[in-house]
Amino acid sequence: STATVRLARKQIRALFGRSSVAVFPAPGIDRRDSFFARQASQEDVNPRVYLGVAAQGRGPKVIFLRTTITLMAAAQAAWEAAATGGGTNPADPYMTVVAYFNALRELGSARRIVEDEIGSRLQTYAGRKRLDDAVGLFANRQIAFEPVELTSRVGTARVAEAKRRLSLGFDDKERVDVALATNMISVGLDITRLGLMLVSGQPKTTAEYIQATSRVGRDPARPGLVVTLLNVHRPRDRSHYERFSSWHESFYRGVEATSVTPFSPRAMDRGLPAVAVAMARLGIRELTPMAAARNVEDHGAETAALAQAVGDRARNHADGVPAGFGGHVANRFQSLIDDWAGLAHEAGRDGVAFGYARSGGSGGSTPLLREMIDPNRETLNDTQLRFRAPRSLRDVEPGVLLGVKTPEGQDIP
Repeated sequence: STATVRLARKQIRALFGRSSVAVFPAPGIDRRDSFFARQASQEDVNPRVYLGVAAQGRGPKVIFLRTTITLMAAAQAAWEAAATGGGTNPADPYMTVVAYFNALRELGSARRIVEDEIGSRLQTYAGRKRLDDAVGLFANRQIAFEPVELTSRVGTARVAEAKRRLSLGFDDKERVDVALATNMISVGLDITRLGLMLVSGQPKTTAEYIQATSRVGRDPARPGLVVTLLNVHRPRDRSHYERFSSWHESFYRGVEATSVTPFSPRAMDRGLPAVAVAMARLGIRELTPMAAARNVEDHGAETAALAQAVGDRARNHADGVPAGFGGHVANRFQSLIDDWAGLAHEAGRDGVAFGYARSGGSGGSTPLLREMIDPNRETLNDTQLRFRAPRSLRDVEPGVLLGVKTPEGQDIP
């Protein structure tokens, strides 16, 4: 479910093992009307406008500083000119600047600029002398709050709060003047109010650029303005700047195909143990109870069939798969089952309870599945470490705290 996808048939085959792909809803007889989206002419609906900014001999921080100040002061002037005391101010979508960055390091530098320089300069920006002596284009402005972040280093609750505040109008007491974001906003940010975005540096992929900039101008009555800040000292940014107009007129042609490699070596290291245990526990009814994990060696025929099914799935996930690859995956699956049986036998020999997870009670138990970063990993053998499984296929590692020590191993307060 995305507007920026290529090679969908190949990707769906790799992910789901299905070769039949259909577009829903099916396109109609007119390519400009696909049932869920209708192409409108620029005469009928104001389009999203893209503007490229680059400066020879100037660093990206200076360009960001001056562009942001100019846009915010101009938006303030438009707000004051359109203020009538009733209804929604037409300048409201442009009173919040959404700044997009390709890396957290760049975002951190921009946050300091917003907090230290932009706020102070905006207070007197309209009084600056200009060559054209333009009057009324800019107005002094007071930033009311610190910039909000939509990044991975901010907790889920704070991100939800930031999204709520972004939907509020500029006349609200909780308004947002500046929002700093990374690729987190590429999906899931459906706030029709937003109309102004700064993109600091050309994103790595065309699909990312399209998805991120589509967050603004979602209301056809209030078109979006996207200002892309390009660094002419980077060959890729310079190329985009020199071909800015022609590339933006057809940038959907440049969408890259997403790499989908479900049976790569690292993917199997991470996911195959959890898949093997889940298929055995859910596919063989006798192995479903917690304590039934110790009986896996009694179901050799069923687990062998599961290994063969996974091997067939690997063999058919793409064209050009080597002849022996399916057998290799099946053997890895079967080796996990054999190690599982060995751990169960060893626990039974020692008189220790054995289950899929650690159970309570005074006697304790030996779990089959382990955390990706298990607190007892120093005491685990290689066989036990094979059954580390992520709790989520999205977040494969838990957050950890770092302790800073001297080279001699002493704690630093």
